[in-house]
Order: sequence, then structure tokens, then C-alpha cells
Amino acid sequence: MTGRPLWQWTATEVVAATTAGEVSCREVAVAAVERMRAVNPRVNAVTLDLGDAAIAAAERLDARRAHGDAMGPLFGVPITIKDNVEVRGQRTPNGVAGLAHVIARDDAPIVRHLLHASAVIVGRTNTPEFSMRATTNNALYGLTVNPWDSRISCGGSSGGAAAAVATGICAVGHGNDIAGSIRFPALHCGVAGFKPTTPSEMPLASVQGPLARSIADVRTAYAVMTPRPPAGDPAAGATDAIGADRPRIGLVAEIPGMPIAASVAAAIRDATRALEDAGYVVEPIAVPDIVASGELWLRFLMTDLQQLVVPVARRIGSREICWYFDAWVNGLPPFSEPDAFREAVAARNAFIARWTALLETHPVVLLPQRADPLLEVDEDLRSVEHLRLVLRGYAPSATMNLLGLPAVVVPTGLDEGLPTGVQLVAGWNREDLCLDAAAVVEARCGTLGERLWRHLE
Repeated sequence: MTGRPLWQWTATEVVAATTAGEVSCREVAVAAVERMRAVNPRVNAVTLDLGDAAIAAAERLDARRAHGDAMGPLFGVPITIKDNVEVRGQRTPNGVAGLAHVIARDDAPIVRHLLHASAVIVGRTNTPEFSMRATTNNALYGLTVNPWDSRISCGGSSGGAAAAVATGICAVGHGNDIAGSIRFPALHCGVAGFKPTTPSEMPLASVQGPLARSIADVRTAYAVMTPRPPAGDPAAGATDAIGADRPRIGLVAEIPGMPIAASVAAAIRDATRALEDAGYVVEPIAVPDIVASGELWLRFLMTDLQQLVVPVARRIGSREICWYFDAWVNGLPPFSEPDAFREAVAARNAFIARWTALLETHPVVLLPQRADPLLEVDEDLRSVEHLRLVLRGYAPSATMNLLGLPAVVVPTGLDEGLPTGVQLVAGWNREDLCLDAAAVVEARCGTLGERLWRHLE
């Protein structure tokens, strides 16, 4: 570790060194802040520089350690918080110019969890307007640039977090996911991103989760961000279907109605080889119609947005976001009649039942996060017809939100200089299973941080 700048260290490395007293939290914070101020002008990932406050917070952590006080599981780890959750005394604009004046009176629960774990917030990260687009761009703060290629979208809506993690501004980025908003930017920026199980009592909830450069960091941050019963505990979910250390993995290499791009197919093959070499049995499976289930979820989401968000966007949103919502409604309209909504709920229940049976025989599923190549910047604003294709491309991701399943995106390498990756899904509350499989893929395929940093030099 000593041969690398502190801003390149993983959260796991930082915690090991700060808790042992080998490195101070202040040193880590200074390195992260300097990196942020050096690279952020190029990528525009961070919208609010909290560097000075971060260094002061790190000094307080060092003082706590010196006094023998408890040290949290993220002791001294530099993190960012997405612009759509509350941090006391700060604005929460969610990419909307009309909300830039709104100041939070208290910390959101997710922020309290992270601060209680002794993490250090170095900045707030950009998001599209209302966190509802495939490109992180807005009239308030502008475009977050994909550090690999400025032509390519950094994803949305946690695009600022993904770019911050990828470039070394922070070790862990906070994100949230209602249709792929963690996993989509993770794929586009070449980092790992994790959506935990959606609580059954909140089926339309945006789930909080981490982005990081390693699965080990994802696992540590997830444990802090989403306190749950220990994974594998019978109270937490079903047991492994075959009762072995390596559960059988279902492979979805083809999706009817969605041609698979060559780079995506190669990523699936690389992940399959990694898993098989580690002792997993990976075999093709037939899954319920992913296009239909993904589009069903987006119609549920628009039904919610039509009541809660679209009226606000009409008053204070930009012309682009109003067009976006209109085009979405045109292609995937909300459920406006009670009978149609009841039928949609019945269809969702049918999908859940079929996936429940599937996960009993194959507790982990390997599939693309998206079947198409990476999106270009503002590709979702080209035309009504093209937005329909973009939204359709969300299906492998949005399906997991429809079902509420935990899902992780892990990088597999580069294709023509752009990141590739796969999605791994497990049964409800079996976060351990998909993270274990993702760690195997990472061990074989490697992480992309150092390759990006060389690219940026």
C-alpha cells in the first residue's frame, strides 16, 4: 500500500491503516480532497466541495482514536453523498434549479448510518433532474463527464457518484436505485454498484446502495448503509438450493426481443469462465419475459411519478425534463384506470412467482445489465422514438426493481477502451450470494481503477 497515493486506496485498505494508526484520517482526507480539486474540473462529478469540512471531520476522528473511543467500520474512509438525499445544513437540489434554495434541517437516515460508521464526506455528487434520466446532466450544474470517454454517458442517475469513485475522488459513493440508477452508472464508469433487496412493504422505493472500486468495499459499505439480519441467516431469506458452498448459477446470455451487443456477450462469456473456474456450475436457463417485466416496472414507476413528480416538474423543471416525461408517458404510459392497475399488480405477482421457482433451482442468475452498447451523452433526448428504445434497454435492470431482488454490477474489463461488466442477481435478502459471485468475477477479470488513472494522465 505504501507505494500508492492515499487517494487510490480502497476503503478496506484505508480502514485497516487508520484503525491501526499507520495512517491518520487527516492524511487520507487531505489526499482525497487534493484529488477531488485536481480531477473534478475535468469530470464535474462533485457539485459541492466539502473538502475543508472533511479535513476537520477527519481530525476529530483522529482525536477520538487517540482517546480510545470506538472506531466505526468506515473509519476515515472518504465518501460522497448524492444530491438527492438530505445532509444537515446543505441544499438538496436533485439536479433541479428550482430546488437549489432548499436547505436540509437534518441528515437523512442513510447519511446518519454512514457518519456513525466514521466515514468522511468530501463532497456531494451530481444527478440528473429529479434523478430521472440516463445521462447525468442538468441546467443547474451541467454534465458529469464519463472519465473514459466524454462522448459516452456516465449513466444516471448516480452518475456523479460513479465518476467520483472511478476517478479516485472517494473510495465509496452513495447512490440510490429505482430502475438501475446505481447499476447503470457503475457499468458506464467501470466500477462496482450494488442494489440491495427492496423492502416488500415499499415496492416502489428507491433503494440506497454503494458504488466502489472493489466488491470488498461494496460489501463493507452495504453493511453500514442497509442494516439487515446477517446474510445466510434463515430469518434473512431462503437457504441455498443445492446446499453447497457454490450455488448453481443460471445463465441468461440471450434475451428474446433484445439483441445482445458483441461487447456484452463477451463480458458474459468472461464472467461465465471465471465462475466455472471457481467451482460454480453455470448453465443456461429460461427466464420470464424480461422485456415485458422491465416495461411493466417502468409503467408502475411512471404511475407514481405522474402523481408526485411530474406536476412539480411542470412548475420548476427545465424544458428538457418536461419533454422527457411527456415522451416517457407517450411510450410507456401510467396506469390510469383501477382495473388496469389491478391487472398490472397481478402480472407483477405472476413474475415474482415464476422467479421464486427459478431461484429455488438457481440461487444466482448471471445476465447483462443492459443488452445494448453503452449510451452516448443525452441519447435519451434525441427523439420520442429513440427514448422508447433507451427505456426498453433498461429492462434487464428494471426487472430486478420490479421483483425487488438484490443485484450487483461488476466490471469485466474494457472493449475498445470502454468499460464492460455483468449483472449478478440472487434471491430476496441473499445479498451474500450475488456479492460472493461478483467477487469471483472481479478476482479473475480485475478492477479498472489503475487503468483509468493511467488513461487520465
